[in-house]
Amino acid sequence: MYDQFYGFTGRPFQLTPDPHFYFESGTHRKAMSYLGYGLAQGEGFIVITGDVGAGKTTLVGHLMNTIDANRLTAVKLVSTQVEGDDLLRLVAEQFGIEWEGQSKAELLRSMEQYLREQARAGRRTLLIVDEGQNLAISALEELRMLSNFQLGGHSLLQIFLLGQPEFRQTLFHSPALEQLRQRVIATHHLDPMEPEEVEPYILHRLGKVGWTGNPSFSPDAFEEIFDYSEGVPRKLNVLVSRLLLYGAVEQMNRITAQNVRSVVAEIEADRGIDATTLAPLPVDEVVAAAAAAVAPTPAPFAVPTPANEAPLEWPQRAAEPAADGRPPFAAPAEPARVVPLTPPKPAEPEADVLELAPEPAAEAPAPAAPAIDPEHLATLEGQIASLEARLVEQDAALRRVLDLLIEWVERDPDNAPNPQNSRTWAA
Repeated sequence: MYDQFYGFTGRPFQLTPDPHFYFESGTHRKAMSYLGYGLAQGEGFIVITGDVGAGKTTLVGHLMNTIDANRLTAVKLVSTQVEGDDLLRLVAEQFGIEWEGQSKAELLRSMEQYLREQARAGRRTLLIVDEGQNLAISALEELRMLSNFQLGGHSLLQIFLLGQPEFRQTLFHSPALEQLRQRVIATHHLDPMEPEEVEPYILHRLGKVGWTGNPSFSPDAFEEIFDYSEGVPRKLNVLVSRLLLYGAVEQMNRITAQNVRSVVAEIEADRGIDATTLAPLPVDEVVAAAAAAVAPTPAPFAVPTPANEAPLEWPQRAAEPAADGRPPFAAPAEPARVVPLTPPKPAEPEADVLELAPEPAAEAPAPAAPAIDPEHLATLEGQIASLEARLVEQDAALRRVLDLLIEWVERDPDNAPNPQNSRTWAA
């Protein structure tokens, strides 16, 4: 959608990792140095970790593009939560080895034979294991055993392990992995980008799709982008992609800090974080308001409530909408019927004032003030909480529908309206 409006040849901020858009930030440059050092050593384990969205997969994709396939056979395994035997089968499948019907011993012999054939052909073998935090201890031990294969005093297999920060905790603090730790020759943790790297990162990715300056970005817009993304590439991609979509919808040629704040508010609202989209009163305030509404309030000039009139009614939801247009839960617009303690004493009663109901007999007790029933209040509190939950669910469902609609339009550009012809084009 926005790529058509701005004349891009592709989508520079898509979530799918693409090594074509690799940007060498300071932390990624260090990671590539460690990977290069590992390749030069030709043995052991290299461990690269990073938070979700830090760019580990893009880093590895860029590395794979720089490898000479005639000298190095590299295979990549995106691990799942598997034990040791299943991991061996996954590795064998990546090597192109038939594993069905083979015992573990036969499978290991087949893998060793494959590695020896690669070495005799003058090629080294590299195994890249992504999402290492999902691997069981037994699977990591099997990887260590694979690194034992040698020919002529040289290792036949080198392994790169990629994972999230918790993988470091498992690897370096598990007593069962001491032997594997001794084979780790280098480690690096991918940190978020620095504030000064955000602008070059965005312009780098835009330049890959033919950006010629439209849209332009104000300097404070980059500051706002960093503040929200905290320098994490994936979060930054999500924000800038939505920002470009916003600019295309509004037909904007310049992105400012105010535009960034508006898009951030939309993203936070989609996640249910923006309290202004749905702001019911807290339950304790609602209960307090209800209690205050039914509590007896003495009035110096109130007329006693006749015994034959209708009983008090529980306060209802306010009819007037709130300032933000959404009907909050509130106390009733009109106060509850007042039950006075003493009858009025007018100085000069008029005719219509004298027509009061007869006083009750002396033996009849005065009507008691209505007591607050705790069970009734608890029931009210539950009903209010249920209504609030339903409002939240309805709001989230609506936003999910809007997100799916945007995704559908982006997937099939022919369905998208032409933003040049309408100012009301919306996602």
